[in-house]
Amino acid sequence: MQKKMNSRSNIVVLKNKLPMSKRSQVTVFIIIAVLVVLGIGIFYYFKGSLFSVSVPSEFAPVYDYYISCIDSETKNGALLLGQGAGYIENPDFKPGSDYMPFSSQLDFLGFGIPYWYYISGNGVSKEQVPSVEKMQEQLDGFVKEGLNYECDFSMFEDQGYVVQLGEAESVNTKINKNSINARVNQNINIYFENSSWTANSHSVDVTSNLGNFYELAKKIYANWEETMFLENYGIDVLRLYAPVDGIEKGCSTKIWRTNDVRKTLMDALEANVPAVKLKGDYYDLAKEENKYFVRDIGENVNANINFMYSRSWPMKMEVWPSEDGLMRADPMGNQEGMEMLGFCYVPYHFVYDFAYPVLIQMYYDSEMFQFPVVVSIVKNKPREGLNASGNPQSVPELCQYKNYNMNVYTIDNALEPVEADISFKCFDTTCTIGKTKLNNGEAVLNGMFPQCVNGFVVAKAEGYRTKKYIITSLTDNNLQIVLNKKYNLELEVSGVGSGEYAIVTFDREGEVTSVAYPEQKSVELTEGQYEIKSYIYSNTNINLKGSTSQKCVQVSKSGFLGFFGSTEEKCFDMQIPDQEIDTGISGGGKESYYIAETELENSKKIIISPDKLKSPSNVEDLQKNYNDAENGGLNIEFE
Repeated sequence: MQKKMNSRSNIVVLKNKLPMSKRSQVTVFIIIAVLVVLGIGIFYYFKGSLFSVSVPSEFAPVYDYYISCIDSETKNGALLLGQGAGYIENPDFKPGSDYMPFSSQLDFLGFGIPYWYYISGNGVSKEQVPSVEKMQEQLDGFVKEGLNYECDFSMFEDQGYVVQLGEAESVNTKINKNSINARVNQNINIYFENSSWTANSHSVDVTSNLGNFYELAKKIYANWEETMFLENYGIDVLRLYAPVDGIEKGCSTKIWRTNDVRKTLMDALEANVPAVKLKGDYYDLAKEENKYFVRDIGENVNANINFMYSRSWPMKMEVWPSEDGLMRADPMGNQEGMEMLGFCYVPYHFVYDFAYPVLIQMYYDSEMFQFPVVVSIVKNKPREGLNASGNPQSVPELCQYKNYNMNVYTIDNALEPVEADISFKCFDTTCTIGKTKLNNGEAVLNGMFPQCVNGFVVAKAEGYRTKKYIITSLTDNNLQIVLNKKYNLELEVSGVGSGEYAIVTFDREGEVTSVAYPEQKSVELTEGQYEIKSYIYSNTNINLKGSTSQKCVQVSKSGFLGFFGSTEEKCFDMQIPDQEIDTGISGGGKESYYIAETELENSKKIIISPDKLKSPSNVEDLQKNYNDAENGGLNIEFE
């Protein structure tokens, strides 16, 4: 007390030494200081009662139930945020397209989950990562709506209570790492017998891992954006399970169906995507080699993490070169002038655009958070990040300007309608147009095409040969395309003995189908004019002796003279090593033949009979047999 008195006297002395103008200022400062101290004291005095309500015991059961309503609605809202990638109300839905089949939401068990990253229908990269403020705003609205309709006090009315619950005026939530704080302004009046009690401000701390999950999800997403680790896994899957680059031994054309490759990749993704793990303690590796699937994002993860893929989700797969749903690699070694050696190999190189969704889930006990992304591989490489310049996945400019209307009709040789996929090709650009559909007995498409003279309208239908029709002018608005049906026939090459094989080629207007018999015993043909060739190969043992020859060429002289074009002769030795030839032509011939559709319709087998020749025993025989086969004939029969 003495100390306070001294303080007060010091103030008085100070005031007495000041002139009147200064005294009034000090008096004002003292009043302000007293008010500030008083305000702080009032705040801390009432802080505990502002949101921590002291409830009389007789009203406690009702109020505890009301608090449980806030807790329940907050938890339900957090559950929806976790299931919806941080959204309760989804952003506006954007559909995909034939070019890029991903909409703005992933359909998971009938619910749309917004992608955090996807590629829109016109090929533009899009992000939809919600901020924590946006999540809190949606959670506020959800809890507020729930408190106005979901809190049912009827159980207490039977006990004599009367509860009056006003409209929720405001809800403010704060998402923390391990909890959510919900502050609610809502009037609640409780009457019991002759007593009543009222409260209007309420605060609840709700146990929740939503904040933890959200921070972890952002770290995973950022690491993926930086390193493209999902794309790198996808490239490994592509190269392991689909034809990309390689060489195979054989003399027959190697063919893959794009639909079969697509299904194989779906199977591979379903098996491999769930194997991806993040460095942490939520799993045990069964095998040491499984470390390949473990991704380090810079910290040990203790939540359970799932990476999911489903074949029911959309997938983009385009591959070049391919046509009519087939990927084809032709053999080397059976070209003009090389058939006599009898050695063939099949090199191939395919380029893919490959994209598919991955759903990333994290969960602990009954709580979870999940978000989907689109994994995109462009021309066999990971897509470029969002900050990269350019957009390799944009829709070709030609396809954006479709301003020429045309009706396309598709029929078969019997003039029956055939539904077909229609595209338009101008130089190296192909645009998807649509599909002819049955309407009043006709298969027709009324569509908009780009303006490109000498472009091709391309019609594709399952079981029919792809047909291209060149557009030479933009005056005709009606186009009829006749599609030739494909027929699969058994193939027999007569005269092929044990240990021998034959290569048969069917050349129709530059489209060549090759068959290695007896490894392959069927061929797919359509009506048309063919040049058919067949070569029979048998075992032989011919040694081509090595040789050395000198080759001379003119090259520029070095120094000053070379600058003015002066040349000199340089010679070097060419060495050809010994070679062993173990197969050689022992029969063959060729024939120009028109295959009618009636022959294809009424037959199950085509029989090719080339001229039979003596098995070669030296280089001269090899060359003679090749010349005889080139000039020989074929007998062609249908059964």
